[in-house]
Amino acid sequence: MTTQNNENKQFTSFNAFYPFYLHEHRNSTCRTLHFIGSWLVLGIIATAVFTSSWVLLWLIPLVGYGFAWVGHFFFEKNRPATFKHPIYSLMGDWVMFKDILTGKVSLKGEQE
Repeated sequence: MTTQNNENKQFTSFNAFYPFYLHEHRNSTCRTLHFIGSWLVLGIIATAVFTSSWVLLWLIPLVGYGFAWVGHFFFEKNRPATFKHPIYSLMGDWVMFKDILTGKVSLKGEQE
């Protein structure tokens, strides 16, 4: 099945979606930008909690999606999966982050 067909597919589980998600993140720069964005989101949350500056939480979507979308539009050259699969895509961001941290997934991606 091609990526285009998978983009429009209705996934019945996250386990079925995750391989598609990783395929949409083959480019190393895109993966790195996702990884940096995730770290920054965690940093914003920590800063907001420790300083009680709850207004900082408004930065989370801007930072999280900003880094990811730059990766997709300029490096991966595809549409972010969040446009068609928002919940699974958000889950995929954090599973890929964890998988990169644990070495299960490489930041190098699978450049073609």
